[in-house]
Amino acid sequence: MAIGTKELAITELDTFEDERLVEELRKAKAELFNLRFQSATGQLESHGRVRQVKRDIARIYTVVRERELGIRATPAPVEAEKKPAKKSTKKAAADTAAETKEA
Repeated sequence: MAIGTKELAITELDTFEDERLVEELRKAKAELFNLRFQSATGQLESHGRVRQVKRDIARIYTVVRERELGIRATPAPVEAEKKPAKKSTKKAAADTAAETKEA
């Protein structure tokens, strides 16, 4: 996911767990540092990118603080979905035959 894009909308940040938010914040701060360095050396091509990254950092801080205050709910950890046990081939063939008889 690129920092400073529409992909990092507040609705998507709501789905991130706390560790992922911290990681995104770290990436955004590193990118801002690099952009400022490029600006100081005269190599920056997109000045609007600095503004986008600053806004992303503010969005992440807002979500983190709202979770601390209990305003915004922390997403439930996603557990691996249990797959139904595979039927043996004889059992599956019998079920298929029974379904065709019913129809």
